[in-house]
Amino acid sequence: MKEQSPLTPRYEVVEQLKSARKAQNVTQEVLAERVGTKKSNISRFESGRYNPSLDFLIKVADSLGKQIQIRIR
Repeated sequence: MKEQSPLTPRYEVVEQLKSARKAQNVTQEVLAERVGTKKSNISRFESGRYNPSLDFLIKVADSLGKQIQIRIR
């Protein structure tokens, strides 16, 4: 069985939120305003250079009309 990197779930959620933003034609600047942060923080988040807190992920998801669900397996 192939081992997954522990970072894989983080990158998956980042990619899903980035895709949702683009699908809604929301710019990073508009998303930053909705979340209450700077555009540079959204850029770092989407590029994987920022390890987001759960609170930050929830704010981003909420601002895009999405929900974060966590599963323990």
